[in-house]
Amino acid sequence: VQLQASGGGLVQPGGSLRLSCAASGFTLERYATGWFRQAPGKEREWVSCINGGVPRPYYVDSVEGRFTISRDNAKRTVYLQMSSLKPEDTAVYYCATRFTAGCSTQPGQFRNWGQGTLVTVSS
Repeated sequence: VQLQASGGGLVQPGGSLRLSCAASGFTLERYATGWFRQAPGKEREWVSCINGGVPRPYYVDSVEGRFTISRDNAKRTVYLQMSSLKPEDTAVYYCATRFTAGCSTQPGQFRNWGQGTLVTVSS
């Protein structure tokens, strides 16, 4: 069971990035997958989640309308499309899955974690 996060980088304010979370060793579509982020000196923050099964998305208020979470079942990959990026979006982004289909905002409810991918929004 492994998650591989990728897609981070340096982008100017107002720009876009797409993060990917690729799963191996299990059927990703059955389980809730979340994205979290952690900025320097701050606690890990829940960003978004997509349900297992029927793919209903959830977002923290600060990214609603700018970020889109989606899943490609054939590729066993969850994406986080980030647009209109702001300097305050700068953080290490992590993907994680639960052992159930329902989403949660609590890091402790997620059991499998990928390594982080750094997103830096700066001019």
